[in-house]
Amino acid sequence: MQYTMSSVFCNVPSLYLAMKVVAPKNLNAFAWSLTATASMLVVYVWGASFGWELRAVNAYQFFPVLGLLAFSIMWAHYMVGALKRLTGRFDGMENYTRYTGYVVLVALVLHPGILVYQRFHDGFGLPPGSYESFVAPSMAWLTLLGTASFFIFLAYELRRWYAGKKWWKYVVAAGDLAMLASFYHGLRLGSQLQGGWFHALWLFYGATLSMSIVYKCRCRYSVA
Repeated sequence: MQYTMSSVFCNVPSLYLAMKVVAPKNLNAFAWSLTATASMLVVYVWGASFGWELRAVNAYQFFPVLGLLAFSIMWAHYMVGALKRLTGRFDGMENYTRYTGYVVLVALVLHPGILVYQRFHDGFGLPPGSYESFVAPSMAWLTLLGTASFFIFLAYELRRWYAGKKWWKYVVAAGDLAMLASFYHGLRLGSQLQGGWFHALWLFYGATLSMSIVYKCRCRYSVA
């Protein structure tokens, strides 16, 4: 068998000893720590943006943190997934996947849900019109990008029933594209992402997310 560079890096047994040097020994603990850190950074930057005056927070100020939180946790999922492929350690993380997945699902639903409700309550109707009147005209397409990503993420929740189907790989690929779209959606529309250290961190998230997606695709399709 001939090995390409990608097949070597995806052939876990041949590189197991080397990967132990750079991978955390307790992957489950690392996953929880990474997710908790990413989540706390989101809450910190959000709260600091209005001086932690929580009593003055309205729906328009609250809904963005849910989107940032959902993306940050999903980014952690991608990082942990890359490490799992790298080391070949796939067991013992059921609770991490289940409980963080619940948090992501709730945040994903509430992020647009709160905005939809508030815009309707304020007399702006329903999406997509209520979205388009909320942002600058040149940014309206980004709200639709977020909506498309939202429905793809919801479709991915059907994996427990359909993950074994031959066509499920297309849903997985769509989920990867939705993650990249969500990154850009946040980068352009997120008020906490227009400058400062969190903007730089978001760019880091985007770069590492892209690399993890490429790595996943190479492992899946390029092993000789």
